[in-house]
Amino acid sequence: MLLLSALPHAERLRRGTRAGRRALGTCRQAVLVLRWFLDGTRMSALARDNDIAMSTAYDYRDEGIAVLAARKPSLHGALLAAKAAGHSHVIVDGTLIHADRISIPGPTTGVDLWWSGRHHHHGGNIQVVSAPDGWPLWTSDMRPGREHDTSAARTDPDLPARITDWISDGAHALADLGYGGEPETSTIPIKKPKNGELTTGQQACNAIHSALRCLGERANSLLKTTCKALRRNRGCPGASAPSSQPHLSYSTKNTTAPHDQQSWSHNATKGYPERLSAPTARSRSRSAVLRRSPWRPCGRPLTRRIRWRRRRVARRRARPASAR
Repeated sequence: MLLLSALPHAERLRRGTRAGRRALGTCRQAVLVLRWFLDGTRMSALARDNDIAMSTAYDYRDEGIAVLAARKPSLHGALLAAKAAGHSHVIVDGTLIHADRISIPGPTTGVDLWWSGRHHHHGGNIQVVSAPDGWPLWTSDMRPGREHDTSAARTDPDLPARITDWISDGAHALADLGYGGEPETSTIPIKKPKNGELTTGQQACNAIHSALRCLGERANSLLKTTCKALRRNRGCPGASAPSSQPHLSYSTKNTTAPHDQQSWSHNATKGYPERLSAPTARSRSRSAVLRRSPWRPCGRPLTRRIRWRRRRVARRRARPASAR
């Protein structure tokens, strides 16, 4: 709380903001950011509780995420801290941050860019590096949900090189079979051969690997249970990228902090259509979203209600004037 209120205060001093020109002080702004991030409070409720406009509430939230993003250390620093702590290995895993439907076409015809075929849901893929006890140390930039864990790991500018350096020092990076394309940088289980069986020794190795790697799932769980805003993102999925790490920045055990909010526009859109950078992170009313934006939450109750209203208006217009 003190850290999050001190960071906006320093930023206001840097910008030269005059006293009394802001609707909220830094302490109330910190409470707003924490309520949204940890409790998943809706922005409408935050704006109403603080007696400010919705646009102002969004600005304060984004400003709080940005000042936390400025404290981001590198993956190199996170691995150095893990080495100094005496960890023999780290765990690399990917998780999906759910989002509302996003009708942006991907490379595959008929499949949305942010649709995850594995989870059958729209969202973004982030890579998580955790300690052996399952504490998250670092998270990557947001990638489209259609990408496999191996593709998302290869796309990150630091992850492959830093994990290679980590392994060259005699440590290990445990991963599941989703990282089978990177056997040189990740220690993965032994895959069962086609029309064959694993030996007793290989089964024992897989059992030991699973017992060590399963603790990495705790990191994904901690991210989504501690930070309820990550359970389902209701805006641009790129906005989840800077908010996937802030709880690490004010934790006493952390070795990382949120990444720069602007990095999504340079990384997640690489190799994809230019229209990716068009939408904004600020959510709009549902009617406005359905009319003119590709960011379309496609909930069935909403669609049925709109159809019902349109049919009712059409029947009303079809009546003769005397019967109205």
